[in-house]
Amino acid sequence: MNETVISYLAEAEGLALAYAVKLVSAAAIFVIGRWLAKRLVSWAERLMAQRSVDAAVSHFMANLLNWGLLAAVVIAALGQLGVQTASLVAVVGAAGLAIGLALQGSLSNFAAGVLLLVFRPFKLGDYVEMAGTAGSVARIQIFTTELTSPDNKKIIVPNGRVIASNIVNYSANDTRRVDMVFSVSYGDDLGKAQQLLRDLLAAEPRVLAEPAPLVAVHTLADSSVNIIARPWVASGDYWAVHYAVTEAAKRAFDANGITIPFPQRVMHVEKPPLA
Repeated sequence: MNETVISYLAEAEGLALAYAVKLVSAAAIFVIGRWLAKRLVSWAERLMAQRSVDAAVSHFMANLLNWGLLAAVVIAALGQLGVQTASLVAVVGAAGLAIGLALQGSLSNFAAGVLLLVFRPFKLGDYVEMAGTAGSVARIQIFTTELTSPDNKKIIVPNGRVIASNIVNYSANDTRRVDMVFSVSYGDDLGKAQQLLRDLLAAEPRVLAEPAPLVAVHTLADSSVNIIARPWVASGDYWAVHYAVTEAAKRAFDANGITIPFPQRVMHVEKPPLA
């Protein structure tokens, strides 16, 4: 009986020792693997920064690489413990398929996020209009794109909606045309009003010489003659020039006797006939 107990104890000791070696090996694989993964991700980020890769693309690829390497390290550590990794991968794959069917919308957003990062219709900092909203691009994530509105509100748009909608990128080109309309009365000197606008645009230092600004009669409205002014400016100066020229035009018109008509309504009151 004692010999049997001793045999069992010796066998248990051998199994414990063998398992302890596997456990230590698995822990070493996990720790070293995570360290190597972090070093590899850091190296990839530095490489992308040296190649001037867009920050959004760099962040996305670094996260993807980090999770992929971490999954490989975990599988390797479990394999060292004796876990059948082939069966584990099959189970994970089946679970992934079930989750994928349940989260089709999220997967479509993920696919749309990959397309945004590949084709890059906009980059961080661009002012864009998409999916019924507009703002500056603050972050491009796996499932969503984050915008900041001009009044500093955070707008989160699912990437699937971004891809499915028209995208207007106001920051893509270096220059933009400012379209302004000024109304003058029919009785005013039309040539004088146009010359005043030309002088204002020539005096504005942020207006580009080429293409040349356009000043022309646009429409003959019901109560006014509408003159368009279309100067070209650097994209970053768009609103500053718009505001400055609009104010300067009002002051110039007032100083030179050019009137800006406003809608008026004339009421005729008829007296009832005397009985």
